[in-house]
Amino acid sequence: MFTKRKLLSALVVAASVTGLIPAAQAADQTIRIGWLRGPNDITLAKSRGTLEKALAEKGVKVEWAGPFPAAAPAFEALNAGSIDITAGSSTSAIAALSAKIPLVIFAYQKMSPGAEGIVVKKDSGIASIKDLAGKKVAVNRGGTGEYLLMQGLQTNGVDPKSVERVYLSPSDSGPSFTQGHVDAWATWDPFLTIAESAYDGKVVADGAAIKSDNAVVLVASKEFATSKADQLQLVFDVIKSENAWAVANKEEAGAVWVKEMNVPSNLAAKIGENNAVPTTSVTDADVKQIGAVAEWYAKSGIIPALPNVKDSVISLR
Repeated sequence: MFTKRKLLSALVVAASVTGLIPAAQAADQTIRIGWLRGPNDITLAKSRGTLEKALAEKGVKVEWAGPFPAAAPAFEALNAGSIDITAGSSTSAIAALSAKIPLVIFAYQKMSPGAEGIVVKKDSGIASIKDLAGKKVAVNRGGTGEYLLMQGLQTNGVDPKSVERVYLSPSDSGPSFTQGHVDAWATWDPFLTIAESAYDGKVVADGAAIKSDNAVVLVASKEFATSKADQLQLVFDVIKSENAWAVANKEEAGAVWVKEMNVPSNLAAKIGENNAVPTTSVTDADVKQIGAVAEWYAKSGIIPALPNVKDSVISLR
């Protein structure tokens, strides 16, 4: 017999279960994005609020984590399951894949020559990469800095053993450079532009002179890309729109970036020019380029094992 007491108990249970469903759905409809304080499309979308607005219309919430000082700690957060999506360089992604971090690359942005390079003090007497023999150069281990230095040395026929790599984070490299603890700094924007404008620096080799094949990539955890492919596509759609706006409005994009990075506003035009370049889905040519850098990384001993780049890429529309 279904008594009044049983009915009351059933209603309580039903209410409890019903209350859990929206919470579970809300968690399932939340994308956690790690942002870097750098001139990339994710930072742009965060600052302009376009990602939250577009995803809210689809019932999806955005949670921001960061800012991360560089790609490596962002990839560590992704590996720990704290975030779903972030940005970094293709060189950093290669190092992360070699370390078995389960990520997939879903967008590709070839870096412009002016967005990366090797900088020295104007009065250093260093006029070219060949003059770095016997010198100390600040680089970030396994990332863009180490790649730029090693690639630059190889391109110019300099024995890498003749140059001391000083492994520092980007935030520590600036003070070390200004205080003369290192003779040069292999880096990227905004650090490169800051070094030129505020640290009495001059670029002895940009990305073109180094023959860099580096790129900015957007990555997602493999689990997120597999289980929430539709949400990943939504994010990419917004990113493409933001990127198109940046390419058409370089100085305005630069103004957004310098504000987010807390760097002098007079650097907006140059940072916009250097970094507002096209972002696309990952093509076969891009996979080949990333794979070639990965092979060079392994051959140079920067990474312990060659990752399978082709299996770590997802093609979006």
